[in-house]
Amino acid sequence: MPSQPLVDLSTLDLSRVLVGPDEVRQLCLQRNRFALLDSILHIGEDRSLVVGCKDLTGDDWWAADHIPGRPIFPGVLQLEAAAQLAAWHFLSFHAVDKSQFVGFGGLNETRFRGIVTPPACLLLVAKPVRVRSTMFTYAAQAFVEGKLVMETEILGVSV
Repeated sequence: MPSQPLVDLSTLDLSRVLVGPDEVRQLCLQRNRFALLDSILHIGEDRSLVVGCKDLTGDDWWAADHIPGRPIFPGVLQLEAAAQLAAWHFLSFHAVDKSQFVGFGGLNETRFRGIVTPPACLLLVAKPVRVRSTMFTYAAQAFVEGKLVMETEILGVSV
């Protein structure tokens, strides 16, 4: 049974881009194919929650091969997108050194709850659970058209 959503997305104004791709890339160093976070759409008033977006199309690099004729956005890329959102939030609001690189340290309690096919706006939600100066744990979820499709706990570490 899926967890409760970290936030009721219907209560948020997700029509405006607060942070665009150029600003996201200032903190998230992944580029080209691995830039899996397009924008930040919401930051909680107390900065305890962030919502981002990855726009998916049938022309994306992975779509022709996973799965031919029926593209499915790979779960591992959903996790990477969520990790980039968590890293962006950590670097924006918790890191002393914003130029540090944050690497993937691990995952806990990961579940995929739906198939993600293009075209779609993959909404990513991340919320800090535990934050230290060089590592963090975030709860993260992904939604398509209001449906929970992925949930996990992301561990990040400064490298």
